[in-house]
Amino acid sequence: MKPFGLTATALSVVALSATAAAARDQIQIAGSSTVLPYATIVAEAFGENTDFPTPVVESGGSSAGLKKFCEGVGENTVDIANASRPIKESEIEACTANGVTDIMEVRIGYDGIVFANQSSGPDFAFTPADWFNALSAKVVKDGAIVDNTAANWNEVNPELPEQAILAFVPGTKHGTREVFEEKVILAGCEESGAMEVFAAEMGDEDKAEEACMTLRTDGKSVDIDGDYTETLARIESDPNGIGVFGLSFYENNTDKLKVATMSGVTPSTETIASGEYPVSRPLFFYVKKAHIGEIPGLKEYAEFFVADELAGPEGPLAQYGLVADPELASVQEAVANETTLSE
Repeated sequence: MKPFGLTATALSVVALSATAAAARDQIQIAGSSTVLPYATIVAEAFGENTDFPTPVVESGGSSAGLKKFCEGVGENTVDIANASRPIKESEIEACTANGVTDIMEVRIGYDGIVFANQSSGPDFAFTPADWFNALSAKVVKDGAIVDNTAANWNEVNPELPEQAILAFVPGTKHGTREVFEEKVILAGCEESGAMEVFAAEMGDEDKAEEACMTLRTDGKSVDIDGDYTETLARIESDPNGIGVFGLSFYENNTDKLKVATMSGVTPSTETIASGEYPVSRPLFFYVKKAHIGEIPGLKEYAEFFVADELAGPEGPLAQYGLVADPELASVQEAVANETTLSE
């Protein structure tokens, strides 16, 4: 990242002196590996430009972060959960059961999910149907549901390279996985016509969707439980590997990775902002309102994060690949008012 300066406007959202002694004076953050680089940039800037300590930011995935967030209220629980998907109703219920009743949802912008191979590898032009037919455990052939035995990409689409199928996809604890399943695998199941066959066979649309999104376990689809750096390492060690990444990670590794098109569209901040690129998603962090006033700098950090100078289209987060939220002013207002999900 290039160094950047913060204007008086950005700093005005922050009280420049930490509050009096508290049980814990450092903000604790856990969650999405996609949001991690953005949160790290903000946390470091927050520590450098205010008298509050630099927040501690940990990864682990959206689901893992929200699970920790919902464990309860108090100094031994995290203050913020980063997420690359909206919080689920079941997670809100878990929070409520543990006394976490007032949750602030803060949308920081948008990101795209991209598909990339070694920079020296062949060009790929994918559709969601290609990924469904390559990775789903069950596919449809001649109107019948069969086990997926495709070995090469050109078997699922003759226009794709004759390269062995090997996909490194985020593990189930990552928010990226859920978006990948819904916007790529499930969309591909519908696009290919397989959904109609699954639904007719199973007599239940929910079961059909589950069948569509159940991936192969024969080594063609490999779950990556770590962050994107692990996916990159796997690709670097195997020329057949294709990884699922967030746009920002790819844009910071263009010397090592070659990105594929999806439905004819090249992923970029411009095509995501316009809605043209089909595999994009909003990014969030969730704040435990009960900790505001108890953990020094918590609200100030949230306001700092979504200030125009950081999260706006000309800010450092955009330089790193975040697509600025066109409704950022509304997000800023909601944070200032400490608006919760129940309001």
